Amino acid sequence: MDDTRVPSYLSPDRLGPWETFLAQIDAVVPWIDPELQPWVETLRRPKRVLIVDVPIKLDSGVIMHYEGYRVQHNVSRGPGKGGVRYHPSVTLAEVMALAGWMSIKTAVVNLPYGGAKGGIRVDPKKLSRDELERLTRRYTSEINILLGPDRDIPAPDVNTDEQVMAWMMDTYSMNEGRTVPAVVTGKPVALGGSLGRHDATGRGVVIIAREIGRRLSLPLAGARVAIQGFGNVGGAAARLFAEQGAVVIAIQDETGTVYNERGIDVAALREYQREQRTLRGFPGAETIDNTQFWELPCEFLVPAALEGQIDAHNAGRIRARVVVEGANGPTTTEGDRILEERGIVVVPDVLANAGGVTVSYFEWVQDISSFFWTEAEIITRLDRILTEAFKTIWEVAQQKRIPLRTAAYVVACQRVLAARAQRGLYP
Repeated sequence: MDDTRVPSYLSPDRLGPWETFLAQIDAVVPWIDPELQPWVETLRRPKRVLIVDVPIKLDSGVIMHYEGYRVQHNVSRGPGKGGVRYHPSVTLAEVMALAGWMSIKTAVVNLPYGGAKGGIRVDPKKLSRDELERLTRRYTSEINILLGPDRDIPAPDVNTDEQVMAWMMDTYSMNEGRTVPAVVTGKPVALGGSLGRHDATGRGVVIIAREIGRRLSLPLAGARVAIQGFGNVGGAAARLFAEQGAVVIAIQDETGTVYNERGIDVAALREYQREQRTLRGFPGAETIDNTQFWELPCEFLVPAALEGQIDAHNAGRIRARVVVEGANGPTTTEGDRILEERGIVVVPDVLANAGGVTVSYFEWVQDISSFFWTEAEIITRLDRILTEAFKTIWEVAQQKRIPLRTAAYVVACQRVLAARAQRGLYP
């Protein structure tokens, strides 16, 4: 039986990523200011959790039901912000964790948002384009009670793109009786999307790698880089690393791993991937076993795929100087501990991949004001915000002698809890 048809809350569901998030919160509690300590439990409890049934009629005429979620973790600092993913392994625990990480991420870069996330437990590759549109519109209608440009603003995530966002925006707008571009971000430019959005997360990874490299005397020019993931984030990061003079020695996706110690031609690999639907067999590199990827000596390792990729089983074999987390939650708690013990610097996801949400914020601002910026302006503003955020996190880490992840959580949690405390309780 297709397990996406079985509601996850009726079957054993390991907490997985949510446990990781809670452990990260527990680790930062001792560093929270005493006057904010009474509010800490706020971080361990999502504000709202919505589970919806998403029925659609397939092209065959069969009615199928899919399980959908929308979680608002915290909205003390502003409307919920977070992507929507379509994946057969999506669970409520995963979406809760992703929403929590969005609360932290938006606070790390000091955006006026809270954290939210959504998802549908479905394999979108098995749906036609018309079925995917019906799924998106039905899901949007089901979670409509939470959405709004000043309430909750979805964006693309795993297996969703600007077309999915266009359908979501149109569905919400039809229900409102007016066009509301600011209800989602990551839309096509013709519908109010922002220039620079496609590369934003990958560009942010490279900016943050540049900043940590400056502190550790690891210039990007000539640095060896290994990247897991070759989609929107990993693909953009690979191209931009290469443009900075870095040597991209390895790239891995769900189809395999390719390696060339002299450097991979990223543009040629992208073209090969488009034509062959795989990385395996690329003539400009050697195809190696996926487990070897983690053992390659390099200056920067960028996990830019799914969560939980670096764990107790492979963290001890990693030979990178710095791990820059392009994905959400790619390192487990145990993996984090092992990397720290081995002296490998980890730049956490809530900072390293915040380029995407930052440009989403730019898009939201442009939609609300109906005034749009050039791509050069967007890149300049993105660089400034991320550079300032990194500087703050780095200084806290140095002053308190704590890892960058802990420092990021200290800064973010203090901002979230200060807003919660200042707002007080109603009634």
